[in-house]
Amino acid sequence: PVLSRQALGHIGPILMRYGTAEQKARHLPKMLSGENHWCQGYSEPNAGSDLASLRTRADLDGDHFVVNGQKIWTTWAHHAHWIYALVRTDQDAPRKQAGISMILIDLTTEGITIRPIQTIADDEEFCEVFFDNVRVPANNLVGEINSGWTVAKALMDNERIGNASPQFAIDGLDRLKKVARATGAIDDPVFRDKITRIELDVLAQAAVFAHTVELANADMPIGSGSSFIKLVGTDTVQEIGDLLMEAAGPNGADHAAIDTPDGPIDAGEFFRQARRNSIFAGTSEIQRSVTAK
Repeated sequence: PVLSRQALGHIGPILMRYGTAEQKARHLPKMLSGENHWCQGYSEPNAGSDLASLRTRADLDGDHFVVNGQKIWTTWAHHAHWIYALVRTDQDAPRKQAGISMILIDLTTEGITIRPIQTIADDEEFCEVFFDNVRVPANNLVGEINSGWTVAKALMDNERIGNASPQFAIDGLDRLKKVARATGAIDDPVFRDKITRIELDVLAQAAVFAHTVELANADMPIGSGSSFIKLVGTDTVQEIGDLLMEAAGPNGADHAAIDTPDGPIDAGEFFRQARRNSIFAGTSEIQRSVTAK
């Protein structure tokens, strides 16, 4: 199990790159130990794909920022100890990207309200987070003030690569084969051909992912490649979800799991989880725009 993906895969590498010595010493060891879990304060009700339109503000008051606003779709916020958040620190910046900063906020601070959101996958993975005059030490700023957009883009590269890990696809492919054997769909040569094709897609995804990991380990820039690999991962798992429902046949819409010789498998749960991948870390439409540019 991953201790905290938001910590190990997202804000951890960012603190290694942009954080102060004090921030690294305070936060990195607790990320590795699993003592502290993190969540991401990016999206807002009116700032999703157009993230730079965010309106949560942080006004400097002495040695503290005073934060007011709202975040939404905040993954596992109700289980997290800290949130890294994008906030507007310059209300008069000539470009909306120029007035944004990233700060680290202790979720036990007075003035924070967290409200879980029930999702299509029957879980409460996402949350709304409200900030009402939340005082945050100014030394919790990551990087330079008003340079948060640069920090945020670097973090998104890490997030997109993490979301493209073939682990979810490999698990889905395993479920697909077990359900197909249990329902008899595997006996259809046309359906067997579909499984073969998606298995090749998973192998290709794994190869692309491995190449990206090699670039990262060599400290080479990945750039828009993170958008490309995220698209590959999204399309693959969603196609697996479609085939899983096809293999399940009329039982695909059942809320209950399908009995197989290898144990019960919930085909619908994987399908619903996979639908969300085209929104994670920026929508697929945004990723195609980034890749095209």
